[in-house]
Amino acid sequence: MGQFSGGYYLTFSIFVLLGLRVPATLARGPRGEALQHGQSGTLPHFLEEPVDAYIVKSNPIKLRCQARPALQIFFKCNGEWVHQSQHMSQEHTDLGTGLKIREVMINVSRQQVEDFHGPEDYWCLCVAWSHLGTSKSRKATVRIAYLRKNFEQDPQGTEVPLNGMIVLHCRPPEGVPVAEVEWLKNEEPLSFDDDGVNDSRGDHNLIISEARLSDSGNYTCVASNIVAKRRSATATVVVYVNGGWSSWTDWSPCNVRCGRGVQKRSRTCTNPAPLNGGAFCEGMSVQKSTCNTVCPVDGSWGEWSEWSLCSSECERQRSRECTAPEPKHGGRLCDGVALATDNCTGGLCTQSVESSSDVALYSGLAAGVVTVVLLIVAVTLYRRSQSEYGVDVIDSSALTGGFQSFSFKTSRQANPLLINSSLQPDLTVSRTYTSPMCFQDSIDKELMAERSLLDPLPDLKVKGEKTELSRKLISVGIGVLHSSVVTVRTIHLALNLAVSEDGPEIFLSAAVMYGPPGLDLSCPIAMTIAHCAEVAADNWTIRLKRHIQDNKWEEVMSVDEESTSCYCLLEAQRCHVLLEHPGRYALVGEPLNQEAAKRLRLAVFGSPDTSNSLGFTLRVYCVDDTPHAFQEVAVGERSRGGRLLEEPKIMLFRGNTFSLQVSIQDVPQLLWSIKPFTTCQEFSFSQVWASNQRPLQCAFSLERYSHSSSQLSCKISIRQVTGEEQILQVYTSVNEKGPVPFFTQSDCTITSQTGSRAFKIPLSIRQRISATFDTANANGKDWQLLAQKLHIDRNLCYFACQESPSSVILSLWEAQHQDSGDLDSLASALEEIGKVQSPRSTDLITCIHGL
Repeated sequence: MGQFSGGYYLTFSIFVLLGLRVPATLARGPRGEALQHGQSGTLPHFLEEPVDAYIVKSNPIKLRCQARPALQIFFKCNGEWVHQSQHMSQEHTDLGTGLKIREVMINVSRQQVEDFHGPEDYWCLCVAWSHLGTSKSRKATVRIAYLRKNFEQDPQGTEVPLNGMIVLHCRPPEGVPVAEVEWLKNEEPLSFDDDGVNDSRGDHNLIISEARLSDSGNYTCVASNIVAKRRSATATVVVYVNGGWSSWTDWSPCNVRCGRGVQKRSRTCTNPAPLNGGAFCEGMSVQKSTCNTVCPVDGSWGEWSEWSLCSSECERQRSRECTAPEPKHGGRLCDGVALATDNCTGGLCTQSVESSSDVALYSGLAAGVVTVVLLIVAVTLYRRSQSEYGVDVIDSSALTGGFQSFSFKTSRQANPLLINSSLQPDLTVSRTYTSPMCFQDSIDKELMAERSLLDPLPDLKVKGEKTELSRKLISVGIGVLHSSVVTVRTIHLALNLAVSEDGPEIFLSAAVMYGPPGLDLSCPIAMTIAHCAEVAADNWTIRLKRHIQDNKWEEVMSVDEESTSCYCLLEAQRCHVLLEHPGRYALVGEPLNQEAAKRLRLAVFGSPDTSNSLGFTLRVYCVDDTPHAFQEVAVGERSRGGRLLEEPKIMLFRGNTFSLQVSIQDVPQLLWSIKPFTTCQEFSFSQVWASNQRPLQCAFSLERYSHSSSQLSCKISIRQVTGEEQILQVYTSVNEKGPVPFFTQSDCTITSQTGSRAFKIPLSIRQRISATFDTANANGKDWQLLAQKLHIDRNLCYFACQESPSSVILSLWEAQHQDSGDLDSLASALEEIGKVQSPRSTDLITCIHGL
């Protein structure tokens, strides 16, 4: 900035002296006298003074001055006058007072401030002149604004107990002007109006006097001024809860009915439960105590008394008492009579009894029997008049009474079409088993130990209603014969399948096979296939495909289309198919959009580490939601001694190309450690979406710090990125031992049964229903009405092409109700048909003409 030269000072002084005289000379007359009077009595008064300013980056700042009355205003910076050329001034008159108001402004650049080297900051002030003298404004400092990048102290993460104090320190970066500080919690501004939340503004520390569970989160210190905004490192605060024991339960009853036994009581670590890594309860969760139960004493008869004298009725009596010993403490009473009577004359002494009362009694009984017989005949005739196919068809008790067992005999002739036909397990035994490994009783469990039952079976010759079948059931399928209909179920999924190398289709089920090839049947096979597709929304195109050779498959039909060669009935978890040609079949799906989803079953197993006495391994499985896929996991875990730690859960995995993440959370850090970089594991989208081989598995290896830490509580989070999440809660004792629990029949989604357990309509009832409905009668009761009442009313053209449409409909209905075996619903449908009086439908004629 330039300064006034010596010549300029002389010129300016002369101008000032002349300026004091010229106005007095010119201001003659009334207006001039008033102006002179107003100006001569006032010193310059500043209406606006320069204020402190900061230069941001390279932008210059403006300093302003405004005064009245003022002839001239000049800036003086750092003790030196600012050159007149650098001033920008303007002048106007105050209409109220008639005084002149002058305003002056200058620019100060960053370079000017940086070039100044003095004991204090760069400063400027204003000097204003009037007729009476000069006035000076306040000094305004000009500083270069900045904010350094690094905090002098970042907040540090901490773990505090519930109701403890949280203190987070923060010292912002150096800056001009001094930075202001605010706190963020989980990226949201923290409100200091909440109870217990204090902010020490002097040193910018965050203090929470009583920590709550909701105070857990990620905290960030944010410093800002007019230049920039800086964020500190994020500090994670965890508010944990140490576990507390609940009250003891009441003592259980003694475990023995007689003698010395044991009773116990228990408590749980739920008051409160450990949370966020809080310490587990110390001590035992179960207490045992000895108990003594008084043994029951069963009663026993004493000796018979002597016979009494013979009475006038020719009888004598004797008695005994239950006193040797008496029943005590819940013991059984004596069996038998306490009083015995005998004819004391050897039958020679008899009593005379009038017979009139006996005649009346027998007459009344005879009349009652005749009345009952007549009533039964009348009811029977009435019900036969109301039904064209007999009372035993409508009565559900008659339906359930027709179950029969099939005896499977081993054929002694080898069949070259069959695999391993030389194996000859004994199939004449009366035992049966169900698939998939859903144990119903102890006999089933014994059968699972007989490995020959899972080996390929030999030739089976079974005589049906119209056809003699020679079929082979391999290890991926097991069949149930009813008349000439075979229902096939899959046992396990251990196939490496691919529909096409680059196509979008994936397998939604295991492959199911019946055979051998070339088998000729007179009526279709009913086959049920479990699948894992989420079919609630129309996001899939699902097709039935048949294996032809090597790894190639051909399409049979889409499950949504109607065909006369094949029938598909798709349900939420399975698909019922009617087929006429043997082979290997599977369900294949093509997603129509990214909302298409398949069901995954999630489970976590655990077992001690055999190589480390302090170690414990958690294994997480993600498999297709079919019973056979999960049963393979259960069998594998039983062989390695694993335990199921949480009820399996179902998750929808969508076809949006995002991966699946599995992470372990809330591991008690004071009691357990986990290998670094293993807390979160990930499966790629293709691994999960097209997984039709081995189950997806990941493992977490944990190690406790001492043998006294026997409890483990944590969470397993399984989520698809930007999708659904499921939590498996682990709460177990690592010292507990036990086998993998197998599942009851109700836990299985799809089952198949053989022998006497197979659900089937009794043969005589089935034949009578088929004979009634295959030909329409005058009341319009035909197989179409039967299909409608059984809710099988789509693709009727398929049934119209069958020799016995009603029989095929009943086969499909049997496959639908294999789980429930609900014959009452069939009886109800038949009763409804008995009440229908409708004309014959013309749909059958339309279907036949369209073939």
